[in-house]
Amino acid sequence: MFKNLLEPIKLGGKISLSNRVWMAPLTRCRAVDNHNPNALMVEYYAQRASAGLIICEATAVMENQSAFWTEPGIYSKAQVAGWKAVTDAVHKKGGKIFLQIWHGGRACHPLMNNGAIPVAPSAIAITNNEIRTPTGKAPYVMPRALETSEIKGIVEGFRLGAQNAKDAGFDGVEVHGANGYLIDAFLRDSANQRKDIYGGTVENRARFLFEVLDAVKSVFSPECIGLRLSPLNSYNSMIDSDPVKTFTWVAEKLNSYQLGYLHIMRSDFMGLQKADIMQPIRDAYKGILVGNMGYTAEEANIAISEKKLDAVAFGVPFISNPDLPERFASGAALNAPDQSTFYTQGKEGYTDYPFLKK
Repeated sequence: MFKNLLEPIKLGGKISLSNRVWMAPLTRCRAVDNHNPNALMVEYYAQRASAGLIICEATAVMENQSAFWTEPGIYSKAQVAGWKAVTDAVHKKGGKIFLQIWHGGRACHPLMNNGAIPVAPSAIAITNNEIRTPTGKAPYVMPRALETSEIKGIVEGFRLGAQNAKDAGFDGVEVHGANGYLIDAFLRDSANQRKDIYGGTVENRARFLFEVLDAVKSVFSPECIGLRLSPLNSYNSMIDSDPVKTFTWVAEKLNSYQLGYLHIMRSDFMGLQKADIMQPIRDAYKGILVGNMGYTAEEANIAISEKKLDAVAFGVPFISNPDLPERFASGAALNAPDQSTFYTQGKEGYTDYPFLKK
């Protein structure tokens, strides 16, 4: 079943992937010891090695910018060693694995970052959400606007994160430009009201993104780099006055970068902003396009057959079905996910979902 979805694909004609059923980045909050990847995470990712590509969860490139309390990092030697165990286990099973590198921006909180005030393009707080902290849920705080002179240091943080990911054995990285975190906050005009070279026009608002991509390209060749964007998602108080115009401009400019792929979240978690974003981006972007958010196997297969997409990243289905490509291939039923364990800290709802019986 689902022949098109299960066909192999190459990134940049160089990185061979066994199918187009990709594992979307999924924050699972199991890195409980100083944001270090651990043995439980090794097992979790190795279980899902049959994905065409595993894209690991949002991973901090710099210290003191945690937005999830127990998410992993990639800025210390211990974290590099922990991730190396993950990549070795996935490679041993024949899988390919990218790390999503990330800065939480205004979604960070002082309670999780040694008192550090979060940074953002502008001093505008998240208001439509609360954050989980060690002492319970709390409102987001007002971030401080980054000084122009500080931005270069964060770009360097992404470069170092990419280098650490390479040292940890990842096949590549996905730059996290979605969901209201730092790069996305620069891109969209509701969160970016700067008056310097990083604000105003779409060219200026996208400047930080492209500086990050340039820095990452100094570490990885282009086919080893992906980018995730969420043009419509209003999560974390995000909105853009003209998302189709903004993100088709970005997509057109990305063509010259010859990235491994562009990964688009097609809708809005909050249901507030609606538009057809996928077709305009497909028209603008000439490289490998990956869709995400709510695709069934049937819809994904049709979209690939009609060349609207080249692959699909599945999120929640991979949580409860570590052997998702095999289930699609055989038409087997899917395990139901237990949402109460999405962000807990043990193996329950993480590594204990059943595989198909051989």
